[in-house]
Amino acid sequence: MKTETATLWQNFLDAIYKEIHPQSFHVWFKDLLLLSIDDYQHKMRIQVQMEIQKKVLGDNYYNLIEDTFFKLTGINYEIEFLLEEETSVVEVLQKEILQDDIEILEEPWKTNLIPELNFDNYVVGDSNRLAKVAGMAVAESPGKIHNPLFIYGKSGLGKTHLMHAIGNYIVEHSKKKVLYTTSDMFMNDYTGIANVENNTFEYANQFKNKYRNVDVLIIDDIQYLVGAEKTQQEFFHTFNALHQANKQIIISSDRSPDDLKILEERLRSRFMWGLPVDIYPPDFELRCKIIKQKIKNTSIANKVDETVIEFIANSCQNDIRFLEGAINRLMAYTAMIVPNHIDLEFANEALKDFINKNIYSENSIEGIQQAVANYYKITVADLKGKKKSANIAYPRQVGMYLCRMLTEETFPRIGLEFGGRDHSTVIHACDKIERDLKTNPALENILKEIKNKV
Repeated sequence: MKTETATLWQNFLDAIYKEIHPQSFHVWFKDLLLLSIDDYQHKMRIQVQMEIQKKVLGDNYYNLIEDTFFKLTGINYEIEFLLEEETSVVEVLQKEILQDDIEILEEPWKTNLIPELNFDNYVVGDSNRLAKVAGMAVAESPGKIHNPLFIYGKSGLGKTHLMHAIGNYIVEHSKKKVLYTTSDMFMNDYTGIANVENNTFEYANQFKNKYRNVDVLIIDDIQYLVGAEKTQQEFFHTFNALHQANKQIIISSDRSPDDLKILEERLRSRFMWGLPVDIYPPDFELRCKIIKQKIKNTSIANKVDETVIEFIANSCQNDIRFLEGAINRLMAYTAMIVPNHIDLEFANEALKDFINKNIYSENSIEGIQQAVANYYKITVADLKGKKKSANIAYPRQVGMYLCRMLTEETFPRIGLEFGGRDHSTVIHACDKIERDLKTNPALENILKEIKNKV
């Protein structure tokens, strides 16, 4: 056994000894023998003395062994336990000799990054300058500064663009393995383990290899882990494994770590280990810069008046996505009419329906909650709270129903805004109000009155 391999093995045994009862260590671990390590295919072979030892290690200690090696090496090894008769010294030596000469062809790693989202086209202003500076620092020295980097701000302010820009910079300037994912994707991959009838063990290994055997993990919209206790627990272990191995973690949320009361305390405390940075809605100057960046090199770039840019910037104040939507609408209208010049009158005609619709929709969940609370003479805190008395529970259901009817928000997002309730609670509320509308004409008038106040 090479010196560095022997040191790794001894460090592994020392770490295991601290984690389990001494008697268990002497029974199951003391006589183990490390046969080989394949750093290309991330495989490890360990010799055991008895068949029962092979079974117990595989069934009861596999995760501990895997996690311990990950902490020591930063690699998620696939571990195989072999009896002495299942291997031979010659076979081991041949593998170690040939290993350096074999070119291993691995499948290309899928980062999930969008190459077009980079620092070059990330427009900076006072509202996002700190986030950009922090993102560049992380991109240049991943795992060494601001770990984790926690980016928060309302939807549509460019958090996702910044995360992709960081990931793309790291990929371009290093050989580090980067993975971008969303909390929904993470949850779906994790729950998939339970849905696999056969080869659950193999699927679990694939899951850990995907999320722990990376240099940079970027996870978007962490707030959607609310209510998923087992997924939160798995993310907690994934976070710990990566952080202890000095791997970079980048997280985004629509609220600060302190405001994520619905997530486990141990998760929220870890989000504060690095640097939380917030992104504010863009001011007028930044919105104008973003519009100019978006129309640059397009068919309308040389046709648009400055007054049109200012008109769009003034009309879409809180969400960059609205700016993009307005620009796309203007470009589509221009393609149909084909004007020589795009002035304020033309832009107003092209965008009148879009602008009016989106100014209305910006009231969103917060505006609806306030209108419902005012009508029923309660507070928004009551709607988000845990009280179940009829004078609060029914207005809460009305609020959930109106949020579903008047916005494009999903059931999980609405539940999140109503005190972190499960999506099934929102579905139940909507169904109940739908049923009541069929038998209670007065309710329809109430809903109309609340809508008018939104």
